[in-house]
Amino acid sequence: MTTLISRRRALAGAIFAMPALATVSTIARAELQHALEARLAELERRHGGRVGVAALNLSTGVRVGHRADERFLMCSTFKALASAMVLARVDKGVEKLDRRIGFSKEVLVYFSPVTETRVGGEGMSVAELCMATLTQSDNTAVNLLLESFGGPPALTEFVRSFGDELTRLDRFEPELNEHDGPDDLRDTTTPGAMMETLRKLIFGEVLSRPSRAQLAGWMVMNKTGDSRLRAGMPESWMIADKTGGNGNQHGNNNDTAVAWSPNRGAIVVATYCEIPTISADERNAVVAEVGRIVAELA
Repeated sequence: MTTLISRRRALAGAIFAMPALATVSTIARAELQHALEARLAELERRHGGRVGVAALNLSTGVRVGHRADERFLMCSTFKALASAMVLARVDKGVEKLDRRIGFSKEVLVYFSPVTETRVGGEGMSVAELCMATLTQSDNTAVNLLLESFGGPPALTEFVRSFGDELTRLDRFEPELNEHDGPDDLRDTTTPGAMMETLRKLIFGEVLSRPSRAQLAGWMVMNKTGDSRLRAGMPESWMIADKTGGNGNQHGNNNDTAVAWSPNRGAIVVATYCEIPTISADERNAVVAEVGRIVAELA
């Protein structure tokens, strides 16, 4: 219990501390950016496909990108946005985290490790559904949350309300993981747009202070990201992330995160990996290597 309380206090301190802009010369920034972006390009060349990355050190202002303005399927990375919208509704007084939502076996969809054990009875609270969504990537849980606030169009409207003109959600799980080629814009974002949206949700004024801490806290407890960005970053860092993926048919393995390095501020990063010619484990290794590269922004 003491460890959990200490971790929560550390997380709150990290979120609410205003990042002091570190003094880094323009030349040094440009050299670091160029070097890291060259490594990202080489990583993509080695494996084929597309590797989209956008990352920003909030303390130094140094950012890196590779295919940062190209569209990728979000897959389950949208779940951080869905949970954030729930918290925004709580802030407005139109939703309560302790409200219970009942559901039947008929609404269960593929990959629902938590909700499949809670069918019938009293259902689950909104907070429990958010927890299942962000820590286990439970698909039925996020569908129930989407239905609670108006579905995919409402989530798109939510991100538009604070300046994200690119991210869009069009379908529920699991259909949102399918696409018909590069001209299919459904359920897509760009690494740059997602990075900026995540920055606003965790560090901006979109959510209240308690809701920002809650969102980050759920993401810190994520159980699906150990082989992705987290695997490439130092063990001493505190990382809040949300993964996404759709198997080998389309070859998407994604991860979006805020990573706090001790005494060096926070890095916000969005990584979208689309390489159908290699295995899921190999794609995870690519995302982990992105983590190693962007960690050098600290």
